[in-house]
Amino acid sequence: MINRFAVNALEEFRKEYPVITITGPRQSGKTTLARTLFNDREYVSFEDPDIRMRAAEDPRGFLKRYENGAIFDEIQRVPDIISYLQHIVDLDTSRCRFILTGSQQFGLLSHITQSLAGRTALLELLPFSYHELFTNDTPVPDLDVMLFTGLYPPIHDRHLNPGRWHAQYINTYMERDVRQLADIKNLSQFQRFIRLCAARCGSLLNISNLASDTGVSHTTIKSWISILEASYIIFTLPPHYANPGKRLVKTPKLYFYDSGLLCWLLSISSPEQLNIHPMRGAIFESFIVSELKKQRFNSGERADFYFWRDKRGLEVDVVYESGIKLNGIEIKSGGTFNPGFTDSLVSWKTLCGEQAGTIRLIYGGDEHFTFRDIDVYQWNESVRILEQ
Repeated sequence: MINRFAVNALEEFRKEYPVITITGPRQSGKTTLARTLFNDREYVSFEDPDIRMRAAEDPRGFLKRYENGAIFDEIQRVPDIISYLQHIVDLDTSRCRFILTGSQQFGLLSHITQSLAGRTALLELLPFSYHELFTNDTPVPDLDVMLFTGLYPPIHDRHLNPGRWHAQYINTYMERDVRQLADIKNLSQFQRFIRLCAARCGSLLNISNLASDTGVSHTTIKSWISILEASYIIFTLPPHYANPGKRLVKTPKLYFYDSGLLCWLLSISSPEQLNIHPMRGAIFESFIVSELKKQRFNSGERADFYFWRDKRGLEVDVVYESGIKLNGIEIKSGGTFNPGFTDSLVSWKTLCGEQAGTIRLIYGGDEHFTFRDIDVYQWNESVRILEQ
């Protein structure tokens, strides 16, 4: 098994909490990680209809068999059982008794916050990060190949064709998760909506425009956006309101968690096509922001990232706070450094004044240097900047 960086956080959690909850997209490695790290716990999958029926019909009797603890996989399939777990762990607060995994935020997190608040640690496990998969002993892959392939574990574990795997993933997602999360009768319309979202990756989220192009109401689009977020297909980056300056844009930006899935949704069929595709810059930006989120999630921390843009077009792709300081990251996909890449960062740093923290640029090249007092990082070192 490829070493997952989330292990360190989980090892800390097991010393402190009676319940550990691991959530994330399907096929991100949650079950493998839980069964490997907590191999002294009996494994129970609620994907099994017989087990699911027994748990739903007699939750007290079902849980009595596992009083000493267990791994409950896909717990969102029987969310009501979480309330019964509360009573068990309150009677015996032994650490690390139950490990819960789930593939959807809907249902799962609402029950967790209501029933297990203060009793469980929560870790969000995304697909491999770049540095999990490509260690110091592994040759650096071609950027376009890596973006096209994506970082879902099955593709790399079993050396699968990424295009075919992503197609099956979306089909399975549509038939299982979408039908569970919402009563959507026209799945082809919903899949068109996902592709329209892909075409808007890295852009401001325009609900009206999406509704018009999809042929549904604003309310429906908001609901469907929530479904994609709940199943870890997309995420939105909110604007940072506390930055210096006026006339700020207040609409969030739209991103995808996995670049390979994004490429498939955009009908990109090869790394060579990606290299000249007009969406390459947005795909690269989405990849970098997702990698930053993975680093925070793997540490068991919140990924409180923002962007900043004013109505004149001045923009910083990622903003995050460190105490009273504001840190800025600009992302450029070009493999050749251009001094103009730093213009927005220089202007933003001036606006921030004494609030300015670390200011960095990540670009698609392979050199690390300093320019105009800005640290410039090559793409395959990008996530390490949060460690400094």
